[in-house]
Amino acid sequence: MSTQVQQATSAQTTLAREIALLLLLSLIWGSSFTLIKVAIPSIPPFTMVAVRVTLAAGLLLLLAAVRGHSLPRHGSVWAAFVVQGMLQSALPFTLISWGEALITSGLAGVLNATPPMFVLAITLMTGRGRQAINGRKIIGVGLGLAGVALTIGLDALSGIGTAAPVAQAAVLGASLCYALAPIWAQQFAKLPPIVTAAGAMSCAAILMLPAAAMLERPWTLAWPPAEAITAVVALAIVCTALAMVIYFRLIRTLGPLGTTSGSYLRAGFAVILGTTLLGERFTWSILTGMTLVLAGVVAVTLPSPKPSR
Repeated sequence: MSTQVQQATSAQTTLAREIALLLLLSLIWGSSFTLIKVAIPSIPPFTMVAVRVTLAAGLLLLLAAVRGHSLPRHGSVWAAFVVQGMLQSALPFTLISWGEALITSGLAGVLNATPPMFVLAITLMTGRGRQAINGRKIIGVGLGLAGVALTIGLDALSGIGTAAPVAQAAVLGASLCYALAPIWAQQFAKLPPIVTAAGAMSCAAILMLPAAAMLERPWTLAWPPAEAITAVVALAIVCTALAMVIYFRLIRTLGPLGTTSGSYLRAGFAVILGTTLLGERFTWSILTGMTLVLAGVVAVTLPSPKPSR
């Protein structure tokens, strides 16, 4: 086997592995909607987010220490971690929780599937990484968004213009945070993903704990049932700690646009889990939508062809 063939085979294997991780990340984050639904009746949103990110931060710090990694000591890096924690966790979690109190979950799902569009727009406007954008990726973004609309149901879009405009803006604001987060996170490329995840999540916890204490006074709440506690623990360990390690790895390998394309898959997995675990109805539009989503993700994540010399 020639060297070029070996390199091509290795590249294909690496890409397949990263797309598999993207699928896993999307499944993990898609399942968070089900877990939140279990917890939210007895644990208010600020408190739930604060517990989630604090448990995740503790676990990530422990894992980083076990692996022999030390956290950065430079103030500039921690300032960047604060921004990352706010963009990736604290702010979007809060905006989505507040917004869904006023608009339907279907409309929120469609609006929250827009990070790849924001990444594409930011890239084209700033010129940062513009060379990696081509017609196929732009088409992939459009296919993914159309697939999400079909998967969740076109009737969900009927709420636009009639639901609370501020709530719609809040969910779109969360999507903008999710678009900015991977772009900002590129500066951590030289750090191990576990270190970046631990630092950013620690800062998110520092932001959320006083917010929950001031706004919801969790010590005055009734003790939640076991299923709610289990849901929050699963959110912290699986949907936050594990997910963040995968997420920061994918930013280095697939880039911001490829990583945020998982938001399409996340919405699709949320619907699939709803049909299998919550007994929600499965339709042909869901199957068609998921097909478009997969096609869009493939179009966005495939590497751009190298120019011939």
